[in-house]
Amino acid sequence: MSLITSIFSNNNAAMVIGKTLAIPARSELKTELVRKSIHFLISLTPLMASVNKTATIAILMIGTLGYTLMECLRLSGVKVPVISSLTSMASRPRDFGRFVMGPVTLGLGALLALLLYPSNAAAIAIYALAFGDGIASLIGKFFGKTRPSFLFGKSLEGSIACFAVVLMSAYAVSGNVQVAIIAAFTAMIVEALPLEDYDNVTIPITVGLVVQIAYLAF
Repeated sequence: MSLITSIFSNNNAAMVIGKTLAIPARSELKTELVRKSIHFLISLTPLMASVNKTATIAILMIGTLGYTLMECLRLSGVKVPVISSLTSMASRPRDFGRFVMGPVTLGLGALLALLLYPSNAAAIAIYALAFGDGIASLIGKFFGKTRPSFLFGKSLEGSIACFAVVLMSAYAVSGNVQVAIIAAFTAMIVEALPLEDYDNVTIPITVGLVVQIAYLAF
């Protein structure tokens, strides 16, 4: 009887431990999917700009400022319907109790790309931000195994995914292999830097600049 009780107790303990471990994993996956869904939406910016660039710039500015205001309200204890819930769902542990900067830097990155560069270079820069950074983060977080020191804790798998996605999107926009390779390599390097949410600004600015120079060279 004691043996059966022991086995039953051990099984219960294993089930409890398994559930305890599974909950953070599901929660982490949900958080990343929400974050990256927002991230991928910024890829609509070049299409919107091709229809009306001025209106797109205005939307990005108003959206960024509006989010900033609502985030300040949230931190003050005032819940804004939908936005506050979405922000909480997309918050990583490091964001708890802090201003969540991701949407602000995301909007600024796309906005600066539109303001600083011609349409093709801006589109490549924004796609690098939306897809390159987004896919690298997902692949690295859930499938990344190889983390050499020169990648500052990020995974080799994520960096390769970033390179591949930016290569394809840059070639689709430019039709130029050299430009696409340069854009992909630049995005991969900048994405690997330990910049946290500020890579949302550095990636499009850097990729856009390098692509514009590459257009002149090739």
